[in-house]
Amino acid sequence: MSSNKPQLTSSSYDDKIEDVSFEEGTSPTPTPDPDRIAEEKALVRRLDRRILPIACLLYLFAYLDRSNLGNARLQQLPEDILGGDPTGELFDMINSVFFITYIVFQIPATVVSKLFPPRVWMACTAIGWGLSSTLMATAFNYPGMIVARLFLGIFESGFGPAIPLYFSFFYTKQEMGLRMAYWFGFAAVAGAFGGLVAFGIQQVHANVQNWRLLFIVEASSGISISVDYRLMVDLGHPAVLLGIVTLFFLPNRPESTSLFNERERELALERMNRDSSGDSGATVNKAHIWMALKDWRIYTGGVIYFGLNCALASISAFLPTIIKTLGYSNANAQLLTVPPYACAAVVLVLFCMASDRLQSRGIFMAISSGIGGIGYLLMLTVLDNNHVRYFATFCIVAGTYTTIGIIIAWFAHNLGSETKKATGIPMFMAIGQCGSVLGSHLFPKTQGPRYIKGFAITCALEFLAVVCAIILTISYRWENARRNKIYGKPRPGVKINTLELADKAPEFRYVP
Repeated sequence: MSSNKPQLTSSSYDDKIEDVSFEEGTSPTPTPDPDRIAEEKALVRRLDRRILPIACLLYLFAYLDRSNLGNARLQQLPEDILGGDPTGELFDMINSVFFITYIVFQIPATVVSKLFPPRVWMACTAIGWGLSSTLMATAFNYPGMIVARLFLGIFESGFGPAIPLYFSFFYTKQEMGLRMAYWFGFAAVAGAFGGLVAFGIQQVHANVQNWRLLFIVEASSGISISVDYRLMVDLGHPAVLLGIVTLFFLPNRPESTSLFNERERELALERMNRDSSGDSGATVNKAHIWMALKDWRIYTGGVIYFGLNCALASISAFLPTIIKTLGYSNANAQLLTVPPYACAAVVLVLFCMASDRLQSRGIFMAISSGIGGIGYLLMLTVLDNNHVRYFATFCIVAGTYTTIGIIIAWFAHNLGSETKKATGIPMFMAIGQCGSVLGSHLFPKTQGPRYIKGFAITCALEFLAVVCAIILTISYRWENARRNKIYGKPRPGVKINTLELADKAPEFRYVP
């Protein structure tokens, strides 16, 4: 865009769009413009090429950094720095302490993120958690590992909940599910990749302990420094390098990014305001914060997310241990974590594609969470068939990951305004991460090899998520029907003004 032309802002563009109007009955649908459709598809492809690789790789490294403890447990970490940890309680605390700072800082970090350019915010969080994770390899005692995990939680809390908000700047509700599937699917990719790396590390015989080598390899390339015991710790962590890339290449908001020409900016802003138009830019609407705090649906989403994250945390930390109970060696148990994660990535993408096409989230969430619950039931009831029990791990991982990917997409477009999203998304995520703390303590050594308590609790929470998802989807469908009856159906393709009421605006319609 040439410098002598004024920059088009979101607020100035809003003035050019007519307010939505209602008619009794069904309004005629405008005839699609083939040229505009082609332009929009080209813009989405360009956004995908620029945004998705950076966001997905960031999440890959973030999830590797938080979940590599599960493999490190089988590579003598407790024996080296936890005095053997005969009860498993110290390891459980190291695993769960990450979630304490992650929970506490989620809401303020995501709200404050609105006041900064997205590329700057995302870059700083990535660099921070990359350094924190790298320094985990320098820990030589329990307190050192605790401190590293606390800081890891602080920096990652500013990334995870901010991504759905960021995606909503560029993608419509018809596109959001698949993009969230790509993004969250990299958590499953991280699980598979971490298992492969751990299997390779298990075969190495070096002067450095294998669990330290695991952290170092996952933080490979860069400048090394020497620390005690001649351990070479890498400070050129991929997350740090990717954070620098993010600073220069991740697009800022549609109204301010240099990625677009004038026509692309106009189209991007129209798409941004298609489903809702309220506060935008470096502003925070205090009334919408209060609306989020009073919204019962966000708390119901938190109950769902609680159960899912309880399962997710236990999967991340204990899946290698669980598979080992099937009679495999440490190395083979780590290798056999790869297929369930690969299956989860495929199922996640397929379910999210279908939910985008049908514009229905709750039903798909209920199905996928039910699959996870069935997996835990098999673990509880089938005791002597290892093939069935290994199949159950596929159900558990695929069902849990898929439900999480869909619920993030669900709330990204059902809260109406940016401030309510910036408050509501980390709200239900913070509630959910309390489940991560619980999941980190459900599989102590003393409960093995049956782990009845852990499997029973996560099974019940998965089925509770099924019930809550059904309640939410019925609620959204009922509310949409009520508004259609009172106000008529809003005409498609026009701006929905959510400046004052967010998703409570009469013309706003939920994705059920």
